[in-house]
Amino acid sequence: MTAPGVGGVTATPSDNSPWSQRRHLSLVANDFDDLFEAVEEQWQERALCAQTDPEAFFPEKGGSTREAKRICQGCEVKPECLEYALHNDERFGIWGGLSERERRRLKRGII
Repeated sequence: MTAPGVGGVTATPSDNSPWSQRRHLSLVANDFDDLFEAVEEQWQERALCAQTDPEAFFPEKGGSTREAKRICQGCEVKPECLEYALHNDERFGIWGGLSERERRRLKRGII
């Protein structure tokens, strides 16, 4: 079986011409993970919580979340933080201004 080539030249599947070699493009998972981590680190560096006491964002069961949520209200990366938590199924702490319970409710409304 032959395939038409450029300028009347034909290529057969068994020859080593560029016409017979199939180019394969793929997104390598590690490259994507590296890119995702780089973007992730950028927003995390700008997060207000990175400049405060982390214990406020991971209160004991039944503890107050008010202080963490107050800090989140003024944070420029609040949407990125919430998206990260939802994407990574974060089970603990305040992320993007929402508690675990609030994130679960939000996901139920989305899904």
